[in-house]
Amino acid sequence: MANDLIASMVLAIWLYLLAARGGFWLADQRDDDGPAWSGAADGSWPAVAAIIPARDEAACVGETIASLIRQNYPGAFHVILVDDQSRDGTALVARDAAATLGAADRLTVVSGRALPPGWTGKLWAQQQGVELAETLPLQPDYLLFTDADIVYEPDVLTGLVARAQAGSLVLTSLMVKLRCESFAERLFIPAFIFFFQMLYPFAWVNDPRRATAGAAGGCMLVRRGVLGAAGGMAAIRNALIDDCALGKNLKSFGPIWLGLTERVRSIRAYPAIADIRRMVARTAYAQLRYSPLLLTGTVVGLALTYLAPVVLTLFADGLAQYLGLVTWLMMAFAFRPTLRLYRASALWGLALPAIAAIYMAFTLDSAYQHARGRGGMWKGRAQANVSESNVSESNVSELR
Repeated sequence: MANDLIASMVLAIWLYLLAARGGFWLADQRDDDGPAWSGAADGSWPAVAAIIPARDEAACVGETIASLIRQNYPGAFHVILVDDQSRDGTALVARDAAATLGAADRLTVVSGRALPPGWTGKLWAQQQGVELAETLPLQPDYLLFTDADIVYEPDVLTGLVARAQAGSLVLTSLMVKLRCESFAERLFIPAFIFFFQMLYPFAWVNDPRRATAGAAGGCMLVRRGVLGAAGGMAAIRNALIDDCALGKNLKSFGPIWLGLTERVRSIRAYPAIADIRRMVARTAYAQLRYSPLLLTGTVVGLALTYLAPVVLTLFADGLAQYLGLVTWLMMAFAFRPTLRLYRASALWGLALPAIAAIYMAFTLDSAYQHARGRGGMWKGRAQANVSESNVSESNVSELR
């Protein structure tokens, strides 16, 4: 009887997720259906400045700079790289990439200042980029926040601006296509995108009537004036999940949009499971607002949602076993559109419970690292500490 009750609860959870969670699993919010916009009445396009925070990114930054320089954008476009005290020649690689394309004048490299108290490293670098953008001879209407490992197809910026202008969007963001080549990447990356869409259903993010807000930090086009009105980067200066915090902050000033893409991709490699673990552990406990209670609830929720169907299928009998199997197949079915996006076998869907269990372990590791004073560890910096355990709701985007 108890097994039947648990099986019914788990089935109800997945019925809700598939039918009433914004259709997140369909992965249908894409950038290939953008609205048409051909410039102002005089044919002009708004000025844009790209801002790239970079710390020890020599291996990737050259390709990123080259892809931005090659944008066929009809308006004024300048690239700013903030070299955040790199030790590997990041600035030199960036300058060489622009010079090779005969576009040294379209790139400005600034040496980042020392990290002040209360800021995360990435946001402080972005803040310095914003300050520099405001001194350009032609001040940009839009800022493109991007990372040093992101490569763009030549028409992406034009599409982003067209969508932003047509929809009067204050934030237009693309979930870049992550590298998915090693075994670790094939195991974890599609699931990472699936879980992100579940937490922040893109259709809800894109609906001005809903409070759900989110963004993907690898590619965010922001209206500069609205960013200033919202308090700039200082308003979220200690947020580890900075992209979703920015999305939440800006949505109160106007509509935002978040979608999937195959035309913007990350070239950062995660060759081993340990690399994925570090990526997830950096922010997982911050997502839970450093709360042991929320951590406990998350572990229980993950176990009930993903592990219980497998346990019921393998060890229960009768109705409970049948419902467990049906639920397991439902989650595998829900995972298929994201797997198609990454050209991965549908059989990975059956492994989703095991993948979720490992992500659960990564989340527990995130809490453990925070307790050790190593929370938010990235590029040699521990960016979360005990004093941030009471980080305000305005600085951590929460699930609505």
